[in-house]
Amino acid sequence: MGGFEDDEPPSKRARASSVEPASLLDSFSCLKSAAPLGSTMARPLPSQGKEVMVGSKGVIKRDEFVRIITKALYSLGYEKSGAVLEEESGITLHSPTVNLFRRQVLDGNWDSAVVTLKKVGLLDENIVKSATFLILEQKFLELLRNDNVMGAIRTLQSEITPLGVNKKRVHELSGCIISSPQHVLLGFSKLGIESSNSRLKLLEELQKVLPPTVMVPERRLENLVEQALTVQREACYFHNSIDGLSLYTDHHCGKDQLPSCTLQVLRAHRDEVWFLQFSNSGKYLASASNDKSAIIWKVDGDGELLLKHTLTGHEKPVMMVAWSPDDCQLLTCGMEEVVRRWDVESGECLHVYEKSGVGLISCGWFPDGKHILSGLTDHNFCLWDLDGKEVDCWKGQRSPKTSDFAVSKDGKLIISMNRESTIRLFDRETKQERLIEEDNTITSFSLSEDGDFLLVNLISEAIHLWNIRNCPIRVNRYAGHKRSRFVIRSCFGGSEQAFIASGSEDSQIYIWHRATGDLIETLPGHTGTVNCVSWNPANPHMLASASDDHTIRIWGLKKANLKRKDVGSSNGIYANGNTPSNGVVHQCNGNSSK
Repeated sequence: MGGFEDDEPPSKRARASSVEPASLLDSFSCLKSAAPLGSTMARPLPSQGKEVMVGSKGVIKRDEFVRIITKALYSLGYEKSGAVLEEESGITLHSPTVNLFRRQVLDGNWDSAVVTLKKVGLLDENIVKSATFLILEQKFLELLRNDNVMGAIRTLQSEITPLGVNKKRVHELSGCIISSPQHVLLGFSKLGIESSNSRLKLLEELQKVLPPTVMVPERRLENLVEQALTVQREACYFHNSIDGLSLYTDHHCGKDQLPSCTLQVLRAHRDEVWFLQFSNSGKYLASASNDKSAIIWKVDGDGELLLKHTLTGHEKPVMMVAWSPDDCQLLTCGMEEVVRRWDVESGECLHVYEKSGVGLISCGWFPDGKHILSGLTDHNFCLWDLDGKEVDCWKGQRSPKTSDFAVSKDGKLIISMNRESTIRLFDRETKQERLIEEDNTITSFSLSEDGDFLLVNLISEAIHLWNIRNCPIRVNRYAGHKRSRFVIRSCFGGSEQAFIASGSEDSQIYIWHRATGDLIETLPGHTGTVNCVSWNPANPHMLASASDDHTIRIWGLKKANLKRKDVGSSNGIYANGNTPSNGVVHQCNGNSSK
């Protein structure tokens, strides 16, 4: 293992809709065929039918409860069942006036719909005007679509404009008059109304404007259930399940849902393993080692990792790897050397990136998958296209000890070291920068999946979580792991990245609850410093760790009678008796291209 001394490897040193039937008459016409259902269905006793509230706590209004169930039945396409429920309960989904209004909207009887709207009994005149505006807007657009320009002009001038509602939208509608028919159809889209089923969409828009007592909102029951499930999930301290939440039981995850058991030990590297990272899809794992090689591992259908390719050709230890956005290519960075680009499927080297007179110390992809970025030993950053043409180069970190950087998913924000205790957030479009300033030297950092949070490892044996959505704010702190000499990397992970994991110099992995900062698990097993951890983004039950003991451990759930698998190479045969997937070691000859 390397130390803080100048002769140690820099990578080891701390571097500074659907809508229900509009008319109940249509629905009741189906009741004859549904008579057996009605005759055998349990009917409420007279005393029960008079109850105003339902539920064990007496907080649910019976008529509202029945109406949203009826709405859900219609939305799901169970029209007969919805009609039966209305008849049997005596609680109609909509009043006759509202049913007439809905039918007029769906039939395109715009003037009649406006008249009926005023008979619904709305007390707020602003609501009436807003709903009327939506109806007349639809009338206007359909007139234009049917080439009735004069009718559209009359509607706009004599009906829409006098409402005095949404002047900006009125201006947009005026622009549609002088546009081509193609732009008229575009007008439907811009106004949130698709031309193909615009009247159904209009009803949904009207439901958002009108009081829910008049028209029950679309998918109201689904929204209530989703809210209840969300509350249960957020209240679940150890939530890390793969399966969706069930409606049959209250949700609860135990600590056993965390990956805390060693499922495999991968022994293919011949020296310290410094870095590893799962691919974006979670189907591969790549590792980098002091033995000057990188390895691509494939995650099979059973969750077992198999060696796919050993990538050799670097003349110095491999410091890090980076997956392309589509996981089809991999970058490897030698220590103050070059960056190599590999084809994941074949294992062949596609290109070598280098810059005369300086070494490369980090690598990463731009979100478009067409450019790569690298940090240089002269503290600059370089951007290349895939063919090796230098696209841009700018002054980067002023600290020689940390080479980490990150790029936001839209490619606009570049995050890099500024000084030993400062991180720079640089907006490439506005050329503006924001700073994260720590009191201690920063050793590494990583960006969350949503790009809103940064996890910062410090020389002081602390990990800080920063919200970088706007002005950077420190929101949490994690402690307990050991770090005195080496670069230790941490990561987000688990379901919705609700946990933080980190390596440690005491040979253990530490897992914290992201929201509370509580240390909830410590995983022993390695016999050397754990340099890096990576949580599978597609499987919250899989965690990988890289160590100075030359091994990679794959962690999963504890299962009964589960035997640990040790995977390593010895004359082409793995320790568990399996043969390699291809047995080929892929080399790169060091030329600037394959």
